[in-house]
Amino acid sequence: MATPHIGAEKGDFAKTVLMPGDPLRAKFIADTFLKDVRQVTGVRGMLGFTGTYEGRPISVMGSGMGMPSIGIYSYELFKFYDVDNIIRIGSAGSYTDSAKLFDTVLATGAVSESNYARVQSGNDHDITFPSEGLNDKLRASAKKQGIKLIEGNIHSSDVFYRQPSDAKPAYWELLRDERGCLCVEMESFALFANAEVLGKNAACLLTISDSFVSPEITTAEQRQKSFTDMMKVALGAEY
Repeated sequence: MATPHIGAEKGDFAKTVLMPGDPLRAKFIADTFLKDVRQVTGVRGMLGFTGTYEGRPISVMGSGMGMPSIGIYSYELFKFYDVDNIIRIGSAGSYTDSAKLFDTVLATGAVSESNYARVQSGNDHDITFPSEGLNDKLRASAKKQGIKLIEGNIHSSDVFYRQPSDAKPAYWELLRDERGCLCVEMESFALFANAEVLGKNAACLLTISDSFVSPEITTAEQRQKSFTDMMKVALGAEY
């Protein structure tokens, strides 16, 4: 029952899927945290695995970068593989001093200039929302493990390399000050839109990898292997 973008068969995915952007991060999570792991898809190098965590079935699969990519993969998982919950676990650039390198952010809304939701379903709002019930499960998991979560809106951008501008305040400062955006990433707006359309559940946990307000930045290897707090929160939730 493979789709054009996923090579798995019906039943190969658990009801809950963790989705990092990087397929190698998906492999790291599977190898590090899951038992009885098997690879269920690898089309275009977008690796997906299913195993168990503390006796519960769970899957992990890469989403790629950007809203069109996660839009395709999350839609197919929800629609054709009967997945109920998708938790994005990704990296983000901080817009504020209150979200520092390696901090874990739980998104309460995704603000975007993207046309994804409008074209996909006619939703012309510039913010989409996670499932509150799923967020509550992630909050409970974090509390149980003693992991601090910073909560608030995030910015889902279509553009990574934005041309320099002399405008004051800067574009990102307006998103921070007027929309309450803590940080920027590139996927969650589409993921939340898909979940709403299909009656499914979605959430997003992010680790701060760099900052617009300080010169700190993480390495590619750190982003692949060291962002473990958000992984533990997502894995430890009771779905």
